[in-house]
Amino acid sequence: MRRRPSLTATFAVVSLLAFAVLGIVLVAAVSNLLRSQALDTATRMATAYVDSGISDRVTLTEWSKDRLVADTVERLATNLRPDSTLLAVRMWSVNGTSMYDTTGQQHPFADSERLHRALVDRQPSSALVTELAPSTLDPTGTPHLTTVMDVYVPVVPEAGDTPVGVAEVALDYTSTEHALSDAVRTVAVIVALGLLTVWLLLFRTVHGASRKLRSTSDENARLALLDPLTGLPNRRLLAERLEDAVDDARQSGAHVGLLLLDVDRFKDINDSLGHDRGDQLLVQVADRLRTIVRDTDTVARLGGDEFALLLRTVRSVEDAGIFAQRVLGVFADPFEIDGLVLHVETSIGLALLPDHADDALNLMKRADVAMYVAKAGRRGMCVYEPDGDANSPARLILLGDLRRALDCDDQLSVHYQPKLDLNSREIVGLEALLRWNHPMRGFIPPGEFIPLAEQTGLVHLITRRVLELVLAQQRIWIDQGWEVQVAVNLSALNLAEPDLDRHISELLQEYGVPPRLLEFEITESAIVQDPERAAQTLARIAAMGSTIALDDFGIGNTSISQLRDLPIDTLKIDRSFILDMTGGNEVLVKVVTDLAHEFQMVAVAEGVEEPLVAERLRAIGCDLAQGYLYARPVPADQLPAIFESFGTDPRRAPATTAVTT
Repeated sequence: MRRRPSLTATFAVVSLLAFAVLGIVLVAAVSNLLRSQALDTATRMATAYVDSGISDRVTLTEWSKDRLVADTVERLATNLRPDSTLLAVRMWSVNGTSMYDTTGQQHPFADSERLHRALVDRQPSSALVTELAPSTLDPTGTPHLTTVMDVYVPVVPEAGDTPVGVAEVALDYTSTEHALSDAVRTVAVIVALGLLTVWLLLFRTVHGASRKLRSTSDENARLALLDPLTGLPNRRLLAERLEDAVDDARQSGAHVGLLLLDVDRFKDINDSLGHDRGDQLLVQVADRLRTIVRDTDTVARLGGDEFALLLRTVRSVEDAGIFAQRVLGVFADPFEIDGLVLHVETSIGLALLPDHADDALNLMKRADVAMYVAKAGRRGMCVYEPDGDANSPARLILLGDLRRALDCDDQLSVHYQPKLDLNSREIVGLEALLRWNHPMRGFIPPGEFIPLAEQTGLVHLITRRVLELVLAQQRIWIDQGWEVQVAVNLSALNLAEPDLDRHISELLQEYGVPPRLLEFEITESAIVQDPERAAQTLARIAAMGSTIALDDFGIGNTSISQLRDLPIDTLKIDRSFILDMTGGNEVLVKVVTDLAHEFQMVAVAEGVEEPLVAERLRAIGCDLAQGYLYARPVPADQLPAIFESFGTDPRRAPATTAVTT
């Protein structure tokens, strides 16, 4: 591909040609003007010769007879003697007959056209001719060429106004021609030098402007590939370098590593401290990341609080993992911003080529999936695994089926599992579990599709569907006189919804269900991801009159202060502790139970399957229990028989309940 000429080169060529044409035109115009003036001067000189030496010395009779008398010839010879300027004078009658010639030569014919023009127009008619001047020789003996101005001047007697003949005056024009040539050359040099000077000034101006434009263009192109805040390569430049790294790796067989990371809870920092401080934090993160990469690697900012690190060559997943630990170490020390000390964490997703992807686009996607898994599980760093990829073909198919299931009325349903009072053995509430009956695959466990829904944001629609199914069933029970409290599990994404309490209130009003018959169950991990927002959302829900249950307590990171500050009514002990009670977890279960009672909460044991476990739970003071020992989750139409088997009247309000999906 031929390279296009630069703006300066194009201007130089075009302008030089234009100036050359302009110079030629100017020189030609000046030359024509000088020559025209010289011709006018010579013509006036010839006319003066005629007026002074001919017109008053030749009688009309002589002109009419086309012959001069001897006295006239003698007078003319005396007055019109040739010199250095006047070469010859010839006189012609109106008929073109030669009447006199100072050279003594008789020219038989006049120039009829010029003769006629002089007689009719009564204006001199001139012409330039080149003749040999044999009397003038150069040092080598070669005769000079003489330029002659030959002028036909009409002869008009003083007594009349009609020409009686024409006088042909031959003037030596050689010196004038040489002077004209010298003048034209001088003008040409002056014009050339002047135009060249102007061109050089213009070229310098254009060249300087072009350099500035090119510099500005290069700077703009550079800035277009850099993040304006941190100065790091942006997404576009990272994509280019990633493509280059992948191409090189295909030829050399090397591995390419890509790490994606973001700053945990950056939005809270921005909202609480202001965007200026948030920007300062991003700049400090960028500066720290620069210090740990090699010259061949790339640190890029993809936007917001998301960064990428491209390892152009890496030996293995293990080596990339070691480097990821160094990245985590970058966040170990606190960040100081305007006197504020911030402890910030990050979530890192790692993917390698060709281990996890075979091209740049998929490598970016796989690293992004790994980062999401790390962030969702608060794992710090996560290497890509196909099982966690919602974009794998199998999971994409499952996701599409789940979307279609939400549009149907017969695939998703809610089953209910009773919770019992360990002392009275009465049913005091229900836990609802979402079931998916796939038309082709049959029953699909919640553990298979709920995580997928959380990764894709589909959990919002699922939560609403569960709420609608539960509230519709409660409306039926209320019409039958039942008062059974049921709740819906809320994920971390649900707690992040700013209008969650308003949506819940609208559904309660739509189905006519009192808020006290609805309890919301949350996990510790949902609270830990964003404690402040979770506390605000739960407080608004509690203010409506619904109760809150904390699920899977004991396996998360909930602090005692958080437990005290949250509006929690029920503490559910994780089933992993209950299943191993006889193996040594009884003390731990008792501690959790006592903690619940200390905070005026109800303690609930999940996953009770053996009578001995139930007895030990009752002995240590646990309030409620649920599990296969009492009943499996069943459809709503089977609940009356279960209530009857436990001697429970569903028409009275239960003490507490919980619902999960």
